[in-house]
Amino acid sequence: MISTARRIHIPSDLHRRALDWVRGTQGGIIAIALVVGAGGGLGAILFRDLIRWFTLLFTGHSDYSAAGHAINPNLPWLGIYFVVLAPVVGGLIYGPLIQLFAPEARGHGVPEVMLAVADRGGKIRPQVAVVKSLASAICIGAGGSVGREGPIVQIGSALGSSLGQVLHVSESRLRLLVACGTAAGISATFNAPIAGVFFALELILQDFAVDSFGAVVLASVTADVIGRAAFGNQAFLTLPAFHIVSTWEFGLYAILGVLGGVAGLAFIRILYGTEDLLDRIWRGPEWLRPVTGGVLLGLLLLALPELYGVGYPVLQNAVAGQIVLGLLLVLLVGKMLATSLTIGIGGSGGVFAPSLFMGAMLGTAFGLVANMLFHGAVGPAGAYGLAGMGAVFAGAARAPITAVMIIFELTGDYTIILPLMVAIVAAAGLSSLLSKDTIYTLKLRRRGIDILRSRSANLMHELRVRDAMQPVPEPLLATTPLEDMVGRFARRDVTALPVVDVDGGYRGVVTAEEVEAALGNDTFDITAGDLANLASAVAPDAPLDTALSQFVQQGTSALPVMDPGGSTILGWLTHRDILVAYQMRVESDRAGTRSPQSSAVNPESGKGAPP
Repeated sequence: MISTARRIHIPSDLHRRALDWVRGTQGGIIAIALVVGAGGGLGAILFRDLIRWFTLLFTGHSDYSAAGHAINPNLPWLGIYFVVLAPVVGGLIYGPLIQLFAPEARGHGVPEVMLAVADRGGKIRPQVAVVKSLASAICIGAGGSVGREGPIVQIGSALGSSLGQVLHVSESRLRLLVACGTAAGISATFNAPIAGVFFALELILQDFAVDSFGAVVLASVTADVIGRAAFGNQAFLTLPAFHIVSTWEFGLYAILGVLGGVAGLAFIRILYGTEDLLDRIWRGPEWLRPVTGGVLLGLLLLALPELYGVGYPVLQNAVAGQIVLGLLLVLLVGKMLATSLTIGIGGSGGVFAPSLFMGAMLGTAFGLVANMLFHGAVGPAGAYGLAGMGAVFAGAARAPITAVMIIFELTGDYTIILPLMVAIVAAAGLSSLLSKDTIYTLKLRRRGIDILRSRSANLMHELRVRDAMQPVPEPLLATTPLEDMVGRFARRDVTALPVVDVDGGYRGVVTAEEVEAALGNDTFDITAGDLANLASAVAPDAPLDTALSQFVQQGTSALPVMDPGGSTILGWLTHRDILVAYQMRVESDRAGTRSPQSSAVNPESGKGAPP
């Protein structure tokens, strides 16, 4: 029996020590980062293969954006009109898939990862990786005019988060593993390990600490090694050589940067404006929305097949000078509409690649015009196309370091750095002046979440007074003498009570401190009406941070909650009620639920009920 006990105990002890090493040491986090990097690299390979397979299935071509108005060899009897049906059929598949298994897989992915890091301790559900892979691959293969980088960020992040949750690492390390998955996905997809690192640190973690940097770099390098083994050492785009003809061209790149910032902001407005418009129009079930909206997307693709899918071949043709000026501008506007429509109807895909696409169209068009005006005195139009790619992305995402690194790694040409930085700084500067939000943070702000603020500040702004208010305590009549007021406060655990006239009219609030101070007077003919302080009421729809400000300004311990007309007291709010509502929301978020606050009050009944 002793021997058996030892045989059982030793492996258990070794297992515990191994887990402690993985969870609590720098070597352990490095080991996990390497595993996440390998998983992100393999995930990128699988995801790209899925996109290619579904594109072949829906179109009969490996990349239909480069095929023009070609027919589907598998459905020749439909001619070129099969492209109208492809998004509809694709939506019929990925719409229910997202709705049933992972609604957070809808959209462009990166905001969900940012929210997980800033708001949920890095927790992402494991099924997100699988659902996002399938849904995005089907969406892109069926014509969705979106990118693959947003999905691979969410896929890699879900892998990192899932592994961290299995190992029960701390929240800080779980966030770091999410960033490792992000870097791995970008690195393997673009063959750009440096850009992967800065994308994860600048956009996801928003932290450049040494410990974070080391783990993210290891994950990115690991993924890149795996990606290069599968895709080769060349960048996935073959781009023209870059060169500056004269130093005064830097002025032109600054102008291009301003135009890129405007284009990035326009993309943001069109994207979310389209989503709002479709939200107002659509009245059916969410899973059917991609099917119906797919008809509109299909008609747009029928007119401009270059917008089908990611569109990297078209981008490459643009910077190579193979697309005329008029078509460049048409494709610029068309890509904004097609991407906005794809995401607005409930599609799944990224906005990173569309930003690069738009930038290539804008920059090359700018370069063509510059060559017409200053023939021989400026560089090739394609050089401006490369700078335009970084400028539009910087204008939309406001991630200048990532924008510089991604274009640099795509070209491998150091001479691009200076003009590229000029264009990107101009774009990001204009974007920050004209808009508080980026294409990623605006999606979260529309839900009432500001990831640039602290978690507690977000919750205090998101929660409403109606979520915390309690039933109105029995009020004091204005004629209530001091002795009776002492009795009321002595019998109840309250710090303040409302005061009303005989006819029920609100007179104000009297606090226990005021009653206690009145006891020191020689006269006892003081009434509740004499002590009542007419504290400003708070509206039930006001954020809790507004109510906190009123507490501080008025120096009171309770506030009446009144209707907009100010004639009826609907509830009662104290400091303790705010703390209870806050704690309940934190606990429900940790449990993965967003249930209504049980302390909320139904104004009509005066009893606790969900608002």
